[in-house]
Amino acid sequence: MRRIVQSQKLQGVRYDVRGPILQEAQRLEAEGHKILKLNIGNTAPFGFEAPTAIVADMMHNLPEAQGYSDSRGIYSARTAVAQYYQSRGLTETLVDDVFIGNGVSELISMVLTAFVDDGNEVLIPAPDYPLWTGAVTLAGGAAVHYRCDEERGWDPDLEDVEAKITERTHAIVIINPNNPTGAVYSLETLRGLVDIARRHQLVVMADEIYEKIIFDDAVHHHAASVAGDDVLCLTFSGLSKAYRVCGYRAGWVMISGPTHLAEDFLEGLTLLANMRMCANVPGQHAIQTALGGYQSITELIVPGGRFYEQNTLAAHLLNEIPGVSCVAPRGALYCFPRLDPEMYPIIDDQRFVIELLRAKKLLVTHGTGFNWFAPDHFRLVTLPDVDVLTEAVGRIADFLDGYRQDPTA
Repeated sequence: MRRIVQSQKLQGVRYDVRGPILQEAQRLEAEGHKILKLNIGNTAPFGFEAPTAIVADMMHNLPEAQGYSDSRGIYSARTAVAQYYQSRGLTETLVDDVFIGNGVSELISMVLTAFVDDGNEVLIPAPDYPLWTGAVTLAGGAAVHYRCDEERGWDPDLEDVEAKITERTHAIVIINPNNPTGAVYSLETLRGLVDIARRHQLVVMADEIYEKIIFDDAVHHHAASVAGDDVLCLTFSGLSKAYRVCGYRAGWVMISGPTHLAEDFLEGLTLLANMRMCANVPGQHAIQTALGGYQSITELIVPGGRFYEQNTLAAHLLNEIPGVSCVAPRGALYCFPRLDPEMYPIIDDQRFVIELLRAKKLLVTHGTGFNWFAPDHFRLVTLPDVDVLTEAVGRIADFLDGYRQDPTA
């Protein structure tokens, strides 16, 4: 009998956030070890509960949520999303500009499948959220990574973006606020990125799932508001993070700009939406309540709030470790610290995080798993309370004390 192997389409596709390091953590758990998992931005395990009104509204609508919905999403949810963007200055947004999906992740895959032809290039930030790179590759395209500059607060290097454009480049991905760095882009930076897209006739794909999780004086600007009516912009967002309902799988993509030039693409996206029947209907019923009611995220992102205090503490403690530097996150739920290569000569950063896991029972994610160019970073989720975070960073400091990676291992 012949061997059954994976599709060749998966060659080069990675998603290291849930890759070999998680498998090693699961092996250790099976042996009876307790692992502190700081690799995934999943709010529920750290005591963040969904707002009561959202849960109640979804439960109230369960009897009417047993059948398929419109493949684009239920009308009330799409209306709520359209009205949200209208209130943010995008007054031309219509209900038919919105598609609801099983989280942003599904919509990214759907959009790229509908958009990318073999050999098309898509510009993606480095570091990135790796689903973008994997989905482009799976769709037959080529992910081309533009550099974000750590010395400038992880702002995209606009010269590097421009230098990476070829005749095969069709789109640019903007992740703002950024995962994994926590950068929140200024209006000037956003305009620079969109101006490049305008000059080269690129589609802008704006991943804004963390748009409500920003700190201090940071201000989030929608890429669509800068793109105007002459740059096609696809804006991705959802409930998972700001409303602490990762498991509800309620996300959306909003299409703005010259949609009359994208009718063929939108027909393809509608075809794919039809093929998956519809998004999770109970989760869709949470959208109208979430966007229209009291915004409970506000109390979490100000001084004294858990998101704020935990992000601030994690960056501070990491910067106190000799040879570790961390740009303070201005948004999102992560730190992306750098390990001084002179002090910690790391050759294989995946091996580094596995060694940390085995020694300290602490799970983080290696920087090259986010398509960073060198093995000198890792990502830490900042969701645990301050006591657990203090313990976690203490374990990292203990592990790094005298750490050297054996190049022959």
